Amino acid sequence: MQDSKKVTLRRTALTAFVVASLGGASSMACSADGDKKILSRQELLDPETCKECHADHYREWSGSMHAYAADDPVFLAMNRRGQEETNGALGDFCINCHAPMAVREGATTDGLNIDEVPRELKGITCYFCHNVESIDGQHNNPLVLANDQTMRGGIRNPVEGAAHDSAYSALHDSQTVESSRLCGTCHDITVPSPPGPAEVELERTFKEWQGSVFGPEIAPDSVVPCGSSCHMTPSERPVAEVDGVDVPIRFAHGHEFAAVDVALTPFPEMDRQRQLIQEALDTTLRVDVCVETLPNGSAIRVVLDNVGPGHRWPSGASQDRRAFVEVRAFEGPEVVYESGVLADDRQALDLDEPDLWLLRDRLIGKNGEEVHMFWEVASVIEETIPAPITADRSNPDFFVTHVRRDFPNSGIIADAFVDRVTVRVRIRPMGFDVLDDLVASGHLDAAVKDEMPIFDLVPNRHIPSVESVTFEWSEETRNDPRFQTFFDTTVPGRRFDCIGMRTNAR
Repeated sequence: MQDSKKVTLRRTALTAFVVASLGGASSMACSADGDKKILSRQELLDPETCKECHADHYREWSGSMHAYAADDPVFLAMNRRGQEETNGALGDFCINCHAPMAVREGATTDGLNIDEVPRELKGITCYFCHNVESIDGQHNNPLVLANDQTMRGGIRNPVEGAAHDSAYSALHDSQTVESSRLCGTCHDITVPSPPGPAEVELERTFKEWQGSVFGPEIAPDSVVPCGSSCHMTPSERPVAEVDGVDVPIRFAHGHEFAAVDVALTPFPEMDRQRQLIQEALDTTLRVDVCVETLPNGSAIRVVLDNVGPGHRWPSGASQDRRAFVEVRAFEGPEVVYESGVLADDRQALDLDEPDLWLLRDRLIGKNGEEVHMFWEVASVIEETIPAPITADRSNPDFFVTHVRRDFPNSGIIADAFVDRVTVRVRIRPMGFDVLDDLVASGHLDAAVKDEMPIFDLVPNRHIPSVESVTFEWSEETRNDPRFQTFFDTTVPGRRFDCIGMRTNAR
């Protein structure tokens, strides 16, 4: 850490950049001897340098999965096992996104020596993102850095500052399609062959967004970029904190990048990270619960609608996610049917039941068998919810995002007349079956598995008086004006009595 005099000089220098960028004074700060103070590239490589004037942004980033990317024990275990099982053919495939500066600075070639890599080169750092000048490809991190002392951002027409040179870049402007392209380079992952048996699009979050109602292919005039609100929530605050200077307030975007993955070992801002993940998940799905009463029993229908994300749900490493639906039906106080009821310390695949509704991608190996590890994959079977492609309810494509499942699959709950049904959607960022596989191979500490949480989507959170983690069909909720009631007659000869409530979708 620099001494207090140097810190003061840096903050004063950065003030000139910040104020001038916002239309304020254009004078340039100078060091004590009258020369302009420009931070060296080596200083800019270290996020601790950014912390001195961007304390809030640094704090947010420090608790994000971007900062944790090279510390994640699951990543480390999977990378080590992949290197061993491919005889090193995996190379920098994983580490190039998890610690890109370490690769570019020559500190590692495969991530196996990550414990020896300097702290400032681990994770997705400030310099790595804000020094990008162009993109040379579609996936697997083809970002091109300028490797200079210019930090790029979304402030238009910035005045050259004394702490570092600065430039506007559409790649860093959260209101542009280009900014989503920057995110997409590491959030679209294609497994090459080798090391895989075939070239496979494994993670497709950016591609999914492009073809959604939020993306440029369908709605070029109303694009919602990744960082505009969903993953970099804006708020009114200064872009920097400088002692003794009244820095103007503007919309500054958060650097927490909340999605679904979590830190599993001690790390800054862990409680805050999980809070933001929960808030993000709560805005993703609409849940409809329907009941049909028949002369000889009852039938249940659950509809999930992907209303919030601009991509499939779940997305990202969806081959590792384990999202599933819990359904419980009651006749009076008696439980007459249930599916997906899981203790928090059990894995979803332990539920060997025909009605289990599991949402994930399945990886298929070259011989048609299901596999866990991405370097074994020859094809992917999608079993997730599609992204929305229209907001027009009169368009049949509106219902592409509506996936439904009848419970029980066999038809009816015989001789039971259901008067209450509870439903909740649950998701574990990574399935216990994947973690058990890594533990069994000796690459992961079994204690890490115990830290993997399970999240419940709370569709009623936006109703102050409702705290339930379930969505309920009952006489009480059907008569509650805060909920939507309707009949589902989409199947000839059948009539389901339904209740639904949209979540806090963005």
